Amino acid sequence: MDKRHNVLFALFIVCMLVLGSAASAMAGNNNKLNDGDDYKNSGQYNSNENSEKKIKNIIVMVPDGCDQSVQTLARWYSGEDLQLDSMVSGMVKTYMADSIITDSASAATAFSTGYKTSNGFLSVGPNSETLLSTIDESEVAEEYVPLATVLEGAKLEGKATGLVATSEIPHATPAAFASHVDSRKSYDDIIEQMVYENIDVVFAGGEDFLNDSRGDGENLIDVLESRDYQFITTADELKDVESRKVWGMFAGTSMSPEMSRTDEEPTIAEMTTKAIDLLSEDQDGFFLMVEGSQVDWAGHANDATYMVTDFLAFDEAVEAAVDFAEEDGHTLVIVFPDHNTGGLTIGNDETNKNGDLHYTELSVEELVDPLMGEEGEVVVGWTTGGHCGDDVPLWSYGPDRPIGLFDNTELATYVADAFGFVLDDVSDELFVDVEEAFPGMWELDTTDAKNPVLVITYENKVAELPVNKNVMTIDGGEETELNGVVVYAPKADDGNGKVFIPQEAVDLLKSKNNK
Repeated sequence: MDKRHNVLFALFIVCMLVLGSAASAMAGNNNKLNDGDDYKNSGQYNSNENSEKKIKNIIVMVPDGCDQSVQTLARWYSGEDLQLDSMVSGMVKTYMADSIITDSASAATAFSTGYKTSNGFLSVGPNSETLLSTIDESEVAEEYVPLATVLEGAKLEGKATGLVATSEIPHATPAAFASHVDSRKSYDDIIEQMVYENIDVVFAGGEDFLNDSRGDGENLIDVLESRDYQFITTADELKDVESRKVWGMFAGTSMSPEMSRTDEEPTIAEMTTKAIDLLSEDQDGFFLMVEGSQVDWAGHANDATYMVTDFLAFDEAVEAAVDFAEEDGHTLVIVFPDHNTGGLTIGNDETNKNGDLHYTELSVEELVDPLMGEEGEVVVGWTTGGHCGDDVPLWSYGPDRPIGLFDNTELATYVADAFGFVLDDVSDELFVDVEEAFPGMWELDTTDAKNPVLVITYENKVAELPVNKNVMTIDGGEETELNGVVVYAPKADDGNGKVFIPQEAVDLLKSKNNK
């Protein structure tokens, strides 16, 4: 009996040690990271066999406006496991600088720039007067100043860049990666900046925001073609694209929901596959952001069929990305919603007191229709027609994939670290306050209010830089293409306004005067 007691005691100790180690590891996974922290040492790195491989490409994928309930319902609806089911790796906090419940613009700003901002803002600092009481003012960016994005940082590193969405392209999420404005509704300014950002591949809806119907009278399709971009509008044209410089606008505004899409429009998986094929030609690697935009719109409409079918289409796009990453070995795929929309639940007031669903006699196919509400009553509930403030899932695949609980801003830092740049350094490179560089030597010419131009008079030279564009002329000479766009922030400096230009423009103008 004593020997048996000793053996059992020893087994007990071993079990306690194992459980203690597991608990410690799990706790480590939940540690919040600050800028500069070593992710690998924090316990938030995946220690799989690929973890030592250099990350060359990163694909960020956003099923806008959903949580685990949508994933669960989509699994029931499809009758089989999803691609995302094998990729669950953590959770993401979603609150913003001024609200516990975020909107898509501020959420995308967080995971593209690494900073929290005010709802409705796109990659600029927040309104300091509306900050949550829990926000430390020393940790937020200066009011209204532009903030560099991971796409812009990747571009400076020589990587190819791309955006894919099922919304119109100047919509909040894609816009936050390639524009800097204090209102997500400023579509004309947003898409003009996006055109002049020199993104390699852009696939979405939104042709109407590029053509002659624009408020400023400019035809940005002409601009794209003058810059050697191929411009396409159909799924058939997409199949034939070989050029890495391409804009595909497959609808005047947003693309069709998956459940009503025709063959004229490509699927999000087809757009993703083509984008990867083109971007992967760059030997320096690439950054791609893909958004399943309308999962969110379905949540606002409390339409479960719309939501699940668009989510399943998005899951197919994730599968395409993972297939590439698996073969490539140097690609990290990170997937997460920006927030939850609608608060979908599987269960509502119509289910019985135990919340049970009794469909044991039915096949999966027979279960689907009543589950989706096509017979009037069943089982799906909603808590709101708006957004929710809860944490959302994180899915990932590839070398050093993120594992644990992350703030949404930390995902931007994660991407920047993987690519080897610091976002604040990119901001310093792309957004120089013109007053600091050329004090008292500039003015904003608003003769054409829709097309303002920054004019800098430095010694014996006059430079002109149109707002929202990446070009500069000196003394009326040839245009010089810059590595970033000119950004006007009218509400900065207590409403006096500030203009920001790339450091490259400062260096070029000053070097001209030294010759």
